[in-house]
Amino acid sequence: MSKGPQAETFVFLDLEATGLPSVDPKIAEISLFAVHRSSLENPKRDESDAPVLPQVPDELTLCMSPERPFTAKASEITGLSSEGLARCPKAGFDGAVVQTPQAFLSCQEGPLCLVAHNGFDYDFPLLCTELPGYAAGAAGPGPCPQPWHSGPGPQGLQPGQPLPRLRPGGAEGHVHTRLMVFLHRAAELLAWADEHALSWARVEPMYVPPDGPSLKA
Repeated sequence: MSKGPQAETFVFLDLEATGLPSVDPKIAEISLFAVHRSSLENPKRDESDAPVLPQVPDELTLCMSPERPFTAKASEITGLSSEGLARCPKAGFDGAVVQTPQAFLSCQEGPLCLVAHNGFDYDFPLLCTELPGYAAGAAGPGPCPQPWHSGPGPQGLQPGQPLPRLRPGGAEGHVHTRLMVFLHRAAELLAWADEHALSWARVEPMYVPPDGPSLKA
């Protein structure tokens, strides 16, 4: 595999959705936490020498009312429900909502590197479905590694042993946890990402919506 460009911004990503791929899920919550490479290369530490969250991050978390109902298992895992999101109320994943994560990503210094739990099997294909402009390469992110799930990875982060999904905390809590794990092994994981990153063009949509993709506001 040819080595791609070095990522300058790492975007830690988590999605909550209405179910597994078999039910053509819809995104109900998305959280993005963008950290510049310099903050990962030289993480600040507290009195006990443990890394702390970067002081200059960009963060975006959105909840939306999905067009499909949650499966019982998805509601149990995520703590979200169609009724709860409708009571808030929340808009669906329409054009205006789609433009928000697109604008967030466009504000970051590229190339970008998306980091997600089980990313290539779930988060990235579903994001590709909901943001079809990226699938076409119109404004797609750069390298997309999955350093603690696709191997070989650094010692202690082996293939087939992904990070556990934690509750409570939702998508935002998962993103923060993932970033803290990255900071504890930053040098190894940065080197791994530089070597094993894959292009966003490698990501295929999870499914094609029956009415086709739409980005209308």
